[in-house]
Amino acid sequence: MYCGSCLRDNALAAELLRRGHDVLLTPVYTPTRTDERNVSQGHVFFGGISVYLEQHAPLFRYTPRFLDRLWDSEWALRLATKRQIPVNPRSLGELTVSMLRGERGFQRKEIGKLLDWLRREPSFDVVNLPYALLLGLAEPLRRALKTPICCTLQGEDLFLDGLGEPFRSQSLNLIREAAAHVDAFLPVSQYYAEYMPKYLRIPASKMHVAPLGINLEGYLPAVIPPTPPVLGYFSRMCQAKGLDTLVEAFIKLKARDEFKNLKLRVGGGMGPSDKIFVDNLKSILAKHKCLGDTEFCPNLDRAQKQAFLRSLTVMSTPALYGEAFGLYVIEALASGVPVVQPRHAAFPELIEATKGGLLCEPGNPTALADGIEQLLLDTRKARAMGEAGRNAVLQNFSVERMARDMVEVFQEVSQRHPHSRLSPLNSQPR
Repeated sequence: MYCGSCLRDNALAAELLRRGHDVLLTPVYTPTRTDERNVSQGHVFFGGISVYLEQHAPLFRYTPRFLDRLWDSEWALRLATKRQIPVNPRSLGELTVSMLRGERGFQRKEIGKLLDWLRREPSFDVVNLPYALLLGLAEPLRRALKTPICCTLQGEDLFLDGLGEPFRSQSLNLIREAAAHVDAFLPVSQYYAEYMPKYLRIPASKMHVAPLGINLEGYLPAVIPPTPPVLGYFSRMCQAKGLDTLVEAFIKLKARDEFKNLKLRVGGGMGPSDKIFVDNLKSILAKHKCLGDTEFCPNLDRAQKQAFLRSLTVMSTPALYGEAFGLYVIEALASGVPVVQPRHAAFPELIEATKGGLLCEPGNPTALADGIEQLLLDTRKARAMGEAGRNAVLQNFSVERMARDMVEVFQEVSQRHPHSRLSPLNSQPR
């Protein structure tokens, strides 16, 4: 599957490079997988095999680096992940705590490798960690590089809440401890900027909202609206994203005389841990004689994703949890497709900013069906929302705008730092 964090970070790094900044995008655990040109470094730090071995077998915490290169190599990591190993947050509790302990954890050797490599690079003006689960690196990086540390916040609470106790509480305490070494947190929405200080118990004064943006190349509206109408879903095919809620809403719509010909297309990531869930949904659809009007399109590449979105009349990904942003909403609107989303988390903020859809009661399939029905029956309204949403995305949710926002924060924290090499008049952060 494509990783949302990888897609976002790669797009951001590519745009910063295009603007003339000096950027190193360094993958951890496994090589990055992105649907655009990959600008990350070839070497993977904290290789997933090494991290696992060091967690579970004390011998590997002391093996020489020349041996580590065998299982840290790109071919070994790609081989290890070839079968799309399922990632269960609950089973990763001990490893998450160990990584957040930083140099006090079992992966201390891996931190040493990273610092040795970074010291050989030209001086950095800022280091940005992609999510709070890597905050065990904040203090070592700040100490070794004498540079400010930023950290993007983009959905960590879902993973942390899934860890179970005692790992959830231990992880939260370690994140709060490490937050002292972070100069700025960059939540991806205003909702998350207000939620995470309370959740993590970190100062709200450190929050700098930096909404996500996408590379708009290839996102175009359909020339001719789809006939018959198509209801779409695009995200990981799992319960947390509300796919079963949408399926139930679809079945309700199909029972209404006006929508006998309605189709459902489901796109997005599907790994081994999702297959049982999807197979169960197919059984439910078959029971209601709706499976023949449903198509599942897993693990699409960029061109396939864009063609998928253009094939939709309305899209809904009714996530049940507190979605930090919802990149799929922006991608649908960039394709001129209006959305119907739950009235919670970041969705009201996105709908207000784009005028690209409707809100409904969260977790209520009937309310969701009613909202979708409004747009299916009033094609003029749906088209106007799709156009408004697309215009708003072009103006406010591009990768260019995201890069500008990030650079502003990077410049601010760099100029405040005692070792800053930047001046307000000449600032191209590295």
